[in-house]
Amino acid sequence: MKTNQIGKTQVTFKSNGLSIAAILYVPDSISSPSAAIVVGHPGSGVKEQTAGLYAGFFAQSGFVVLTFDAAYQGESEGYPRGLEDPAQRIEDFKCAVSYLTTLHIVDPDKIGLFGICASGGYVIAAAASDHRVKAVATVIAADIHRQLRKGGDGKQDPAVIVSMLDAAAADRTAVAKGAAPGSFPLFPASGADAKALGQHVYEGWQYYNTDRGQHPRSAKTLTWNSVDRIATFDAFAFIDQIAPRPLLMISGSEAATLWMTKEAFAAAKTPKEIFVIQGATHMALYDNLKHVIPAVEKASGFFKSAL
Repeated sequence: MKTNQIGKTQVTFKSNGLSIAAILYVPDSISSPSAAIVVGHPGSGVKEQTAGLYAGFFAQSGFVVLTFDAAYQGESEGYPRGLEDPAQRIEDFKCAVSYLTTLHIVDPDKIGLFGICASGGYVIAAAASDHRVKAVATVIAADIHRQLRKGGDGKQDPAVIVSMLDAAAADRTAVAKGAAPGSFPLFPASGADAKALGQHVYEGWQYYNTDRGQHPRSAKTLTWNSVDRIATFDAFAFIDQIAPRPLLMISGSEAATLWMTKEAFAAAKTPKEIFVIQGATHMALYDNLKHVIPAVEKASGFFKSAL
């Protein structure tokens, strides 16, 4: 891959009145105004983890790149901490685009969105109604609603979501009576517990809870008042409205979430392309360079053509 010196600057922008913490990547080789990409982190992640890995590679390919922490998470403002609100997440992406349009180094007609995991769903929803976005690419795209209702592999017992909605309702009642918003853990307590739930869960636990990828600001819990917000959200509902702007969806042949990417891709209109990396699991496309680099090269070529 091309090697550029990359300048990284801490910046902020506003989203629904909240200050959003971001990092702007600027390659030394750009000619202003340049094409730009907003990279979104997975659910519970922060901008310094896999989003930062992909952002650095895109910047080395010559793009201006912006990563950010979702509102209520990481270094961004918002209370309660750990709230996952799909409407706010979509607004965060649109406001990230707005921020890029104010920069003299960015061509406002050449802005793309790149989403990883849950952000792969959010960028689809954001682009569907924001025509300033000229191209969309995802890697291991996951709709957080499908994740909550059906599990990452689509095999979750339907009773789970019923129980979670009961708990979310009880939490809202408790808050109305003066309690602080409650939350629940996102990960099993130990590696052994995670392994008992399957390889997909174990790999997620390993990335977020060991030296492999953990970060002190990544979310380890989710607020109960996130659950009923997520339960009626569908990240892929309006994917057909991205057309005629191009869409690229990347996943792994061994990714438990491949079924979500396939569902989304089937509902999308042309121009569209799906790219499946053989042997890659969901989490391998977070940080395993054997699989990440082919994903980056595919997405970089896509954005160079589309923008």
